[in-house]
Amino acid sequence: MAPEPTPETLPELGFYTLAGQPRSSRDLVAEVIDAEAMGLGHCFISERYNKKEAATLSGAVGAVSQRIAISTAATNHNTRHPMVTAGYARTMQSLTGGRFVLGLGRGIPMMQDAFGIGRITTAQMEDFAGLMRRLFRGEVIMGHEGPAGSFPVLHLDAELDEHLPMGMVAFGPNTLELAGRCFDEVVLHTFFTDETTARSVQTVKKAAEQAGRDPDEVKVWSCYATIGDHIPADARRMKLVGRLGTYLQGYGALLVGTNDWDPAVLERFLADEVVQSVRGLDISATDEQLQHVATLIPDEWLAPSATGSPAECVAAIRNQFDLGCDGVIMHGATPAELAPIVAEYRATRS
Repeated sequence: MAPEPTPETLPELGFYTLAGQPRSSRDLVAEVIDAEAMGLGHCFISERYNKKEAATLSGAVGAVSQRIAISTAATNHNTRHPMVTAGYARTMQSLTGGRFVLGLGRGIPMMQDAFGIGRITTAQMEDFAGLMRRLFRGEVIMGHEGPAGSFPVLHLDAELDEHLPMGMVAFGPNTLELAGRCFDEVVLHTFFTDETTARSVQTVKKAAEQAGRDPDEVKVWSCYATIGDHIPADARRMKLVGRLGTYLQGYGALLVGTNDWDPAVLERFLADEVVQSVRGLDISATDEQLQHVATLIPDEWLAPSATGSPAECVAAIRNQFDLGCDGVIMHGATPAELAPIVAEYRATRS
């Protein structure tokens, strides 16, 4: 029997492997195989220190895939020495035939303070990106003194002359502008309103143009919660209410300010006894607790997401392109959970 034809790749669609709290890191093997079979174009890797260390997961994704692009979204530049990160990126490029994107992020200050990790500045990320670019051009960097650190010698490979694709998870205007100046891809935050999304895209593209770059060469990804109604109701609450609730617990003021939401609603949310008793609502909350939490979050705060039937989800995803995004990460769901949505998208794709 002849093998089934491979579906056309959809480079504009991506997913996060091991979304949320996986039972096992090995779950990514089936997820990546499913994603390639569906034709998804991009696999994103978020980093948590328990079972989601980015370098290990990147190698695993590269080993079980043939076509899909692989991006960290994100790791932090200051948790590894620059030579370790450069070696990681170079190894991934070799392993995957150039399918790897090194994606960086600013991190969560509260967690960095707790672990004794230095807070990350825009200047540090810009300096670090410059170091990676130079190392991948084969340069020997002597006596570097800059925001990213002091390094007597940095050198990767004298015969190397490549462009390392780099991405940035961006939230505020400074990071968005940095991404437009120096990076190849930008991942926006989940639950951005339409207005915030459009404004963020414009900030990135304008910064790219001002830096003398082609704005079309900087790909902006919408990280868009995609939770179809074919998923059980309790799982939908965990993926939507639980996830947004956790963001509000961690950096609610930033998200509320960015979206121009009512800060008084956030104050009431954070003062609630259930919210205060459960750290990480998308990890530890019971469904009963999430039903209560849902009463504290306005519907308009949950609205920037793809929900409902496959056709309704696809319509919401396509709206992200109308807002100027170049790609959509269907966030919070496994490829198996995304299957009917991707099938609808493909069937109606022009």
